[in-house]
Amino acid sequence: MLSRQILVKNDSGLDSKIVAKLIQKASSYKSEVWMEKDERRANAKSLLGVLSLSVARGNTIALITEGVDEQNAIDELEVFITHEMSQDV
Repeated sequence: MLSRQILVKNDSGLDSKIVAKLIQKASSYKSEVWMEKDERRANAKSLLGVLSLSVARGNTIALITEGVDEQNAIDELEVFITHEMSQDV
């Protein structure tokens, strides 16, 4: 199991459009992918789960992966959250 703290810098935080793209990316991995904010955990492959965390700009989230491709998943999802999110939407 791997875990990383990630600061969300996107202006709109994790809104529904961004979350949909994040879920699509997270779902491409065999590993389990979780997000935590303020001691609440959600499956990062679930739209309602991630939206329920109410992640806004400036929030820090924990990204957690566990499984056969956990390293690849956490590395690529971190890049997506920190660099690609604001460019994709």
